Amino acid sequence: MTNPIHVVGISGSLRKGSYNTALLHAARELMPDGMTMEIADFSGLPIFNADEDQPPPSSAQAPAIVQAFRDTLRAADALVIASPEYNYSIPGGLKNAIDWASRPPRDSSLNGKPLAIMGATTSLLGTARMQYHLRQVCVFTNMFPLNKPEVFVAKAQEKFDAEGKLIDEMARTLIRSQLEALLAWTLQLKKV
Repeated sequence: MTNPIHVVGISGSLRKGSYNTALLHAARELMPDGMTMEIADFSGLPIFNADEDQPPPSSAQAPAIVQAFRDTLRAADALVIASPEYNYSIPGGLKNAIDWASRPPRDSSLNGKPLAIMGATTSLLGTARMQYHLRQVCVFTNMFPLNKPEVFVAKAQEKFDAEGKLIDEMARTLIRSQLEALLAWTLQLKKV
């Protein structure tokens, strides 16, 4: 393969020592041949306000940090979102980043992006409800989520070592399988 598939990873958690950011680092380590990954940071994005996102000749336009985030996503061939579950749903910061990235709707940096979803949590459900809600958001944003394999890392406190390295072999195998499927899915969508 001459040009590797460029993946952008997004962690839905801003927490220092986040299991989901650690999950992305594990994913980057487990990438199959033919893929590369960079991790995008949305921590500096302001709260979405449509008044700040008007195209010229309006006096307002998207802040530079927002445009840089959009450009990073636009340059990706595929996305991986690793996120915790807050109040049975998508964390507010992640939803805010998606709201910014999805504008303007006709030229969204998310439009047509293949997407792998994973999540780690200390609970037993492994972010199942967040992943379901994120799939609903994919309908409007026109992202193409990979259906299988799913990656739910429950009891995350038992699956990572003190340095944040994913040590659970089953989770590592699932992530590797999901990334291989994402590679195939991305190549399939590029042919369409």
